[in-house]
Amino acid sequence: MSAYFIYAGFEVNQKQLAEKFCVNKNRPWMHCNGKCYLMKKLKQAEEKEKKQERESQRAAFQLAMPNSPISFHFTPVLFKRHYSPAKVENPISCHFSIFQPPKPTC
Repeated sequence: MSAYFIYAGFEVNQKQLAEKFCVNKNRPWMHCNGKCYLMKKLKQAEEKEKKQERESQRAAFQLAMPNSPISFHFTPVLFKRHYSPAKVENPISCHFSIFQPPKPTC
């Protein structure tokens, strides 16, 4: 956003800036008219914005990441359940199979 203000200020004061700050005022055939100063200021503004963006990203990262290491503590199980074996009153005494293999057909 600051680039727009720099450009607007340049348009308003182009003559004064060209006379005062132009690097190429000794070379009039280049027709710079202060555009060198404009480019210099735009580059400075862009670098400043990038630096501010990096700083804000760094701050956001530091907020997201805790400074102290996170540790987890697991508590052991305090009770165990013991099951007694089941008592079968009438066990099955005869063995038979439901599955019957197929009979060969010849």
